[in-house]
Amino acid sequence: MEILKRVAVKSLIVILPAAAASAFIDWKKLPVSIIAGGIFGILNLRAIVRNVEGLVGSDKAVVKMVFMSMVRIFILFAAIFLLIWLKIVNIMWLLAGFTVVLVFILVEGVKAGRAA
Repeated sequence: MEILKRVAVKSLIVILPAAAASAFIDWKKLPVSIIAGGIFGILNLRAIVRNVEGLVGSDKAVVKMVFMSMVRIFILFAAIFLLIWLKIVNIMWLLAGFTVVLVFILVEGVKAGRAA
């Protein structure tokens, strides 16, 4: 849970100024896209953390993990598809916001791996 907090804070420190700066290019779609991508990334990480914490030590953990992962991915794709279909977001900038979170997940994972 500690890594989740560090990733969320660092991601928001990068995403919010990027969204503010992108407002000068296209004030309707770009800031919303970057923020939505960041929020999807953070919520996805949060769901993964909760799934793993809830399944540690339980019977049939692999089956539950696969099912919960499939549900999480379906919800994520449905939300992204809906935003794109309604033309609320720009796919490239949504992926940019999502990628910022992914990079910080990797950085914090490497730091945690070195500390262990």
